[in-house]
Amino acid sequence: MRSRVDSYATHPGRRPESRGSGPRAWTLPAVLAPACALLTGLLVPAPSMAADMAPGTERVAVAAQLERLDRGLVSVHTGNDNLVSWRWLATDADSVTFNLYRGSVKVNTAPITTTNYLHKDAPNSADYTVRAVVNGTEQAASPSATQFRSGYLDVPISVPAGGSDYTYEANDASVGDLDGDGDLDIVLKWQPTNAKDNSQSGVTGNTIVDGYTLQGQRLWRIDLGRNIRSGAHYTQFQVFDYDGDGRAEVAMKTADGTVDGTGRVIGSASADHRNSSGYVLDGPEFLTVFDGRTGAARSTVDYVPPRGTVSSWGDSYGNRVDRFLAGTAYLDGNKPSLIMARGYYTRTVISAWDFAGGTLTRRWTFDTNSSTNTGKGYDGQGNHALTIGDVDADGRDEIVYGSMAVDDNGSGLWTTRNGHGDAAHLGDLDPSRPGLEYFKVDEDSSKPSSYFADARTGQVLWQTPASGDNGRGVAGDIWAGSAGAEMWSAADGSLRGPSGAAIGRKPSSINFLAWWDGDPVRELLDGTRIDKYGTSSDSRLLTASGVHSNNGTKATPALSGDILGDWREEVVWPTADNTALRIYSTPHLTDRKITTLLHDRQYRTALAWQNTAYNQPPHPSFFLGDNMPTPPRPAITTP
Repeated sequence: MRSRVDSYATHPGRRPESRGSGPRAWTLPAVLAPACALLTGLLVPAPSMAADMAPGTERVAVAAQLERLDRGLVSVHTGNDNLVSWRWLATDADSVTFNLYRGSVKVNTAPITTTNYLHKDAPNSADYTVRAVVNGTEQAASPSATQFRSGYLDVPISVPAGGSDYTYEANDASVGDLDGDGDLDIVLKWQPTNAKDNSQSGVTGNTIVDGYTLQGQRLWRIDLGRNIRSGAHYTQFQVFDYDGDGRAEVAMKTADGTVDGTGRVIGSASADHRNSSGYVLDGPEFLTVFDGRTGAARSTVDYVPPRGTVSSWGDSYGNRVDRFLAGTAYLDGNKPSLIMARGYYTRTVISAWDFAGGTLTRRWTFDTNSSTNTGKGYDGQGNHALTIGDVDADGRDEIVYGSMAVDDNGSGLWTTRNGHGDAAHLGDLDPSRPGLEYFKVDEDSSKPSSYFADARTGQVLWQTPASGDNGRGVAGDIWAGSAGAEMWSAADGSLRGPSGAAIGRKPSSINFLAWWDGDPVRELLDGTRIDKYGTSSDSRLLTASGVHSNNGTKATPALSGDILGDWREEVVWPTADNTALRIYSTPHLTDRKITTLLHDRQYRTALAWQNTAYNQPPHPSFFLGDNMPTPPRPAITTP
């Protein structure tokens, strides 16, 4: 009999027998955490000292363990020129300069003090390397530039075989250094065309997850099997180097019949827990960490929390019980932990896991049903996504989960009691105030349609009137004519500044953002285009060709973020025929030198949770916009 996870006690390791006709099933290492540690999710520890710090207190500097990256050198061809750009790493000296070479010939005459160079009248096939110069000494050459010969790069992908009534579409993606070479690789979720929202009945095809290099080599394929239903809310995968060995792992919810990247079956190969409506409301649920190089299952544990009584999550037919979120957080300030969650309409349970020595161990569990949380307004506060950052300036991350926040130790930090919503943004949205701010939209007709809050305390600074289901909302500095970030939502006819005052015309889109041109003001990303905000109208900067957006009206890319080149953001869309991921990188020169956003802890974890449910754009821990101060240099360690 399968061991159960009752009362949130971590089960001992066990080696279940092989079931069905498949290969031998999975193995769990025999590791028991101390009993007192097992109960941390049910107890509310004493609040940290940082929770009581004055708003002006300086943020605690903690060196986070992040990826050891190469230069990410790219050459983007436009017209007759190549825009060549590269990363300024957190491990570089502040005074570092660069020399750019085409073949063996140095291109620049004076040291390059930024991280890009426009090479005029050069063919799209030009081969570039870049060399850092430290104290007058030229360092080793970078790997050759990735060539965006037509203004974009196509990464070939392999479409899975469909079924009699469905095919596959490339859906959400994430990045991580799967093989430890300093070059980011891509993890892609394939979604069947018969995928369902949780509110819809019907059998779906299997969800497939692939790992690819940027050159299009498929490293592995994981088939989640018939007992994981397909749709936006079922599979939230995380790609991150959790154990600090220099190679990223991939973590996600699994079930009987999941096949790892080496062909091994997790649980029973023959089990079919689907009911007549296509829902999976019975059978074991697992959490698995997979090896980034091979896709092999490295550690599998019972998913926390178990579904228990289906109706306790808000309905009896299986909609709200299977609303999952995931993320990655630096709960100790130094090493990343995996965050897995279930539920947000009524009960919410969030579990934090550490992965080390090939073993998953639970750090804590937060449960709104716990006696320490009941009646405090934490139930029913979740969003269709989460966000993560150090909101209380103690050097450790918190999970901002809709209208509430959970401290790094697993205790409730604050709740606005404003309820459920679709979109939220955490960042230094008002640089005139200390710390981080939080902008959120709401669905509840009795609650504010949107609000702006102090992220440390949850204090609502301003709000807009209730107006029912407000399904879209964005925050970011898109206009240099107003200080700080601008905020707007579907239910509000105005563009608002950090004070809440209406400041001008609302943008034409309310989905995503990207830093694209040469200034630090962010652009509008929607569907398959990028626009520049203007007071009278938006202007088009990019119309991607031969690609499709994802997730219906959310119209999101597979991924957007600073994954290559300098600090500006790339956008990844699947091609229309789903045979490639087409990556666009900016062709615009910039005079700004900013450390790669991959080495900002909050931004890097935001890239990891971007694919979760209703995708949201990443924000760094500092203000990046017009009239920004000198950006900080992150304190990090690398494997």
